[in-house]
Amino acid sequence: MSAFGSYCRLLRGNPALGRLLAGEFISGIGDWLYMVAILVVIYAESQSAVLLGVVGAARVLPYIVLSVPAGIIVDRYDRRLVLLVTDVARGFLMVLLAVLVTIDAPVLAVVGASIVAASFSVFFGPAITAYLPTLVDEDELGPANSAWATLDSIAFIIGPAVAGVLIAVGGLGLAFLLNAASFAVVAVVLWRLPPARPVAERASDVADGASADTAGGRVRHVGRRLAGPFLLDSATSLVGGGLGVLTVVIAIDVIGAGEEGTGFLNAATGAGGVMAGLAAGALLARSLGVPLLLGGGISALGLVGLAVSPQLLPAMVAIGVAVGGLLLLDVVTTTLVQRAIPDALRGRVMGALQTSSALFMAGGSLGLPILAEVVGVGPVLIGSGGVVALVCVCALALAGREAEAEPIDAERTAVLQLPIFAGLPAPRLEAAARAMQRVAVASGDVVVREGDRADRFYVIREGAFAVTQSGARGGTANRLRTLAQGDVFGEIGLLRGSPRTATVTARGEGVLLALDGERFLELVTAGPGLSTRLLDLYRGALVR
Repeated sequence: MSAFGSYCRLLRGNPALGRLLAGEFISGIGDWLYMVAILVVIYAESQSAVLLGVVGAARVLPYIVLSVPAGIIVDRYDRRLVLLVTDVARGFLMVLLAVLVTIDAPVLAVVGASIVAASFSVFFGPAITAYLPTLVDEDELGPANSAWATLDSIAFIIGPAVAGVLIAVGGLGLAFLLNAASFAVVAVVLWRLPPARPVAERASDVADGASADTAGGRVRHVGRRLAGPFLLDSATSLVGGGLGVLTVVIAIDVIGAGEEGTGFLNAATGAGGVMAGLAAGALLARSLGVPLLLGGGISALGLVGLAVSPQLLPAMVAIGVAVGGLLLLDVVTTTLVQRAIPDALRGRVMGALQTSSALFMAGGSLGLPILAEVVGVGPVLIGSGGVVALVCVCALALAGREAEAEPIDAERTAVLQLPIFAGLPAPRLEAAARAMQRVAVASGDVVVREGDRADRFYVIREGAFAVTQSGARGGTANRLRTLAQGDVFGEIGLLRGSPRTATVTARGEGVLLALDGERFLELVTAGPGLSTRLLDLYRGALVR
């Protein structure tokens, strides 16, 4: 399937995703417009390149300091609400900046407002990465992330162009107002999208019953899953940060294209990002292994080509190829995190990854130009390409099965058709179905025992099961009902945070699909009414 066809199928079947991407695209144009305008305002008022550099460094500082706290907040509250609140706050700050510019306020006031705006921007990465999987199925994560990256690359081209026009006509105040308007648009879009409360808040009762050994094992398991994305993100951030600074050196000193050559090379990076995003849609539909290795090879080829390009046009092509490969790797990294990291931890993981990314990008911006002074620009670019290619191979080995989106088998597909789950968002239900474990039972097996801690939810695929409850004062157990194919049990204790209220025993051979407590609680809040329907299933049949 072509990239265009992949995007059309995705957006046609998922209008909520389409609205979100459209809103973020408009907001992205405003953001890039603002980035150009704020630097022009600060330099025009101060005439100080040093202050400009300080402001650029200060804008990175919130990402280093606040990314982890931002991830914690994302994992505690509704991700959609976090996006909405921070976008509204940034919109008000843009209005404030417009006022400050209009009244010719002191430059330090403008700098302060821009840093506060950057602090709110820190929440976007963890929140959008954690929210997106609630809107799409697992095998659509790659194309959805690719569509988002493509639109951001297009916004990177349009935003500065609009800023240039506004600067030419003296409309810097209008630039900030337009960005504020873009935030208003995305806020309206977010208000109409479904909420996404994280698992951690809903699964406290389950987590409280886990032993320290279990919790430690979970942390180590997540750490192993994060190794591949962390390695990949570190390499692309390091090389991307260095390339952003070396672009000026390449344009002026290496190929002799002058200061205007820097603008042409930056334009080529935007075009390369768009082309890579469009091509990645179909590649990322299921397997991440191919785009991971392809991205590494393309970026390495582009960096080597840039190292040996003697003129502007070949250099533009080479830097476009290199940046396109790096963008493809960024999308793969995001998709790996979304697939490999549990929903309860996704915001914190992305916060930590955003912190390390900012540090590695700053390190690349500082370290690679210094290294280029010692050994030359060409060797640094060639070496960077080799590092990226090697890291991609290592990341693929570390990612393992997370690089593949497993299809749902026929047994689990049947779960999607159960009336009890009617009305739930398909991506959430399909994710839960994938997570279900097949449990074969023999006649007489006790699946859950009254008084035990509730830890799993069950769907019956085959067989019959007797539900009993102990009588008063330890008397004969009372048979409450018999469950058969399509029935469910185990929900009461999980929903109430209480021990098992009854015993369920197999009356013959059977097959169950079991969903762990955290995944079940995540599913319950995926749509309105499921918890009520589950509690109403056997209301009156249980005496406690």
